[in-house]
Amino acid sequence: MHRWMLAAAVAAGLSLNFAGAAALADDKPAAAAKDEAKDKVDLPPFPADATVKQVTHVAGKTLSYTATVGSLPVRDEKGKKIAEVVFTAYVLDGQNAGERPITFAFNGGPGAASVYLNMGAIGPKRVQFGAQGDSPSDPVRLGDNPGTWLDFTDLVFIDPVGTGYSRSLEGKDETKKDFFQVKSDVAYLSRIVFDWLVKNGRMASPKYVVGESYGGFRAPAIARYLQTEIGVGMRGVIMVSPFLDARTQSAEDISPLPYIVSLPSMAAANYERQGKTLNAQTMAEVENYARGEFAVDLLKGRSDPAALQSVIDHVTKYSGLDPTLVKRMGGRIDGGAYLRELYRDQGKLPSVYDTNVTGWDPFPWSPRQRTGDPILDTIVATTTAAVVDFTTRTVGWKVEARYNALSNDVNENWEKGWYNDVESVADLRQAVAADPKMKVLIVHGYDDLSCPYFASKLILDQMPQMGDPDRVRLSLYPGGHMFYSRPGSMESFRKDVMALFGAGG
Repeated sequence: MHRWMLAAAVAAGLSLNFAGAAALADDKPAAAAKDEAKDKVDLPPFPADATVKQVTHVAGKTLSYTATVGSLPVRDEKGKKIAEVVFTAYVLDGQNAGERPITFAFNGGPGAASVYLNMGAIGPKRVQFGAQGDSPSDPVRLGDNPGTWLDFTDLVFIDPVGTGYSRSLEGKDETKKDFFQVKSDVAYLSRIVFDWLVKNGRMASPKYVVGESYGGFRAPAIARYLQTEIGVGMRGVIMVSPFLDARTQSAEDISPLPYIVSLPSMAAANYERQGKTLNAQTMAEVENYARGEFAVDLLKGRSDPAALQSVIDHVTKYSGLDPTLVKRMGGRIDGGAYLRELYRDQGKLPSVYDTNVTGWDPFPWSPRQRTGDPILDTIVATTTAAVVDFTTRTVGWKVEARYNALSNDVNENWEKGWYNDVESVADLRQAVAADPKMKVLIVHGYDDLSCPYFASKLILDQMPQMGDPDRVRLSLYPGGHMFYSRPGSMESFRKDVMALFGAGG
């Protein structure tokens, strides 16, 4: 089990910007230091923070607020600036800063900027993406977001190093060590939260953290790090389609868990194609089967032919796949095979983020998928255009740099092997145990195969109840990873978050 342990010398001092900082330059051999210096890029400085006054409308209310785009430095143990992290903040005008909640938002990847939560889910303005029919060339129109949280909390969206405009000022090797590893990522981002609070005089505010996908892994880890290492308590943690424990989706050759957690999402997509309404009642049968008879029969393997046939019959029924394919795979359908075969006869590919969102397959006869994901291919273009226009034209933060909504470079250079064993469930348990007033909300879309909802359900069912059973909750909605692209799901999500904040309607 992972614990994000920190070097003792770093954990002792709040004057440092993050744990596991770069090795001292004067400890390097001269040749290595010279190579590192050659690897650096001479970058133009970032502009000063820029602000603009804006208005949005939600739930019959008119909200006047200040939008700010700016940056915060990351420094090593000698005080040298080694990175610059860009944030976008929305602060409601005319409020008591000490009493007004503040929420820090992170997306995932690793390699994703925070634009998806910002301009898709909870910011004051949004652009449409993530649904069937959306296109990369659609006109970019930012409009009022009916799902925004701004009426009950100020919002700060943070782009980790290598995403958005945030950048390392170090060479490649030092960047990978200091920013593209699980522990250092949590540590420096936690310090960025602390620095923003100090810079803006918000230490007295009620504080929350929200993360999507791998950001959903980050959220409890950051909350725990802030709680224990920096001395900042989080009032609440919200995880959107989180990747909480990689072990639920690994060891598929022997463990039944990868198939158990995926089957309900496959069934949900199949039910939706049949016109059924997705809710707890609709999903009860497949969930009970997945955690009961399915698990037992999978573990029996070839020793029990009747159990194997039962697996094949049930998986065919729930998934909607061709029974011949299911039989050939022994009822063990992984996400890749499911996506490859589901719409093959139509020459289309479904998205791993919502299997009922499809695109044309340019290589329909290939045995493997050779093109991008239908949703990602759309949202990278849409969100990049929206956020760059907002940042540079609307806010006026004139920066000479490329914007990385989703950085393949960050993902490819991330700590090796993280996908097999990373988990923040231990941090979640300890943060909840340490603070009896902390509230937690985990939310998922039923149709998501990238971070299946049933994994979180099983994880929460194994957590001990610590006080009020309602302070750690799971909410599920129709849709996929970006379920908030559906108006009804966005509305339900907003209501659930308002309940966590104790905000009135």
